[in-house]
Amino acid sequence: MPILNRAAELQAEVTEWRRHLHARPELLYDVHETAAFVEEKLKAFGCDEVVAGIGRTGVVALIKGRNGGTGRVVGLRADMDALPIKETTGKPWSSTVDGKMHACGHDGHTAMLLGAAKYLSETRNFDGSVAVIFQPAEEGGGGGDAMVKDGMMERFEIDEVFGMHNMPGLPAGEFATCTGAIMAATDEFTITVRGRGGHAAMPYQTIDPITIAAQIVSGLQLIASRNANPLDSIVVSVTKFNAGSAYNVIPEEAELAGTVRTLNADLRAMAEQRIEQIVRNIADAHNAEATVKYKRGYPVTYNHPEQTDFSVEIAGEISGSEKVNATATPTMGGEDFSFMLEARPGSFIFIGNGDTAALHHPDFDFNDEIIPYGISYWVKLAETALTKN
Repeated sequence: MPILNRAAELQAEVTEWRRHLHARPELLYDVHETAAFVEEKLKAFGCDEVVAGIGRTGVVALIKGRNGGTGRVVGLRADMDALPIKETTGKPWSSTVDGKMHACGHDGHTAMLLGAAKYLSETRNFDGSVAVIFQPAEEGGGGGDAMVKDGMMERFEIDEVFGMHNMPGLPAGEFATCTGAIMAATDEFTITVRGRGGHAAMPYQTIDPITIAAQIVSGLQLIASRNANPLDSIVVSVTKFNAGSAYNVIPEEAELAGTVRTLNADLRAMAEQRIEQIVRNIADAHNAEATVKYKRGYPVTYNHPEQTDFSVEIAGEISGSEKVNATATPTMGGEDFSFMLEARPGSFIFIGNGDTAALHHPDFDFNDEIIPYGISYWVKLAETALTKN
């Protein structure tokens, strides 16, 4: 089937919501205005239960089906937060908050799920219940983890959970996903090298932390090229190198920082161990001291097979099976929907945003033409999941 007629009818209204949110971006857990907007709409739709403040500023609404909500509960999740980026789109609905913008399309995700919530509240063409989940702090704050730890799954008795994200470059309204790992675990490291400072003209009297740190940067590149199977996916990137303040002084210390991205637990553990070993051994070889602070971030976003097959089927009914890539290549980006997929079986899918600027780019804007596709996907998924035997 194509997009739902009612979803097409809702497009103009949902676009207004999306652009309203786009002009008022908020960061991390500080999404109070956005959450209030979402809560107001959900109550106006007649959702049976609307609860704010889950995972600090998350909002969840329960929509009961024609049998009074008895039975299974399917969770549908959207993220609400923006990014600390100055917008350059020049659109009439551009950010009104300097230095903040919806550069990842979370405004569109929120608006599409609100559209689906309105539709589902009107029709109730399912048994059981639908839990619509609006999450804060996806962009590095772990809002998905916070909502899970706040007891969301148990409180609303959620059995399965599904997520969706727009993808620039994928034709508008097409879908892509895969079974298993679809997005990477995202870890961070900070390395401090302490040497002995001195005059730059007399380096033999110093223990130069800059040259030692430079060797560490080179050594870390061997993790991917020499410690990991080339058929496995791993990224080790040094993204910060800070040291010194004068052209003629060798400083006392240097600091490095970066990220590790992996698609399986064994590789993740190996990378953490090897970073510690490489840093320690290079520092020891030069009589320097070095410390590593390793922070584990979001886990691998893992799509469960049964739910992924189901999401592919639903996407195919909306856009046509030829416009659904069920074996998409995983991305090394991270996503904290992973915490929800650790708590419950489910699946994460990408919806094409068309030929637009990349995610996290100051010229990015969500493509409002895909709104009916997103609404139709959510509605059809919920209705079908809750009528399955």
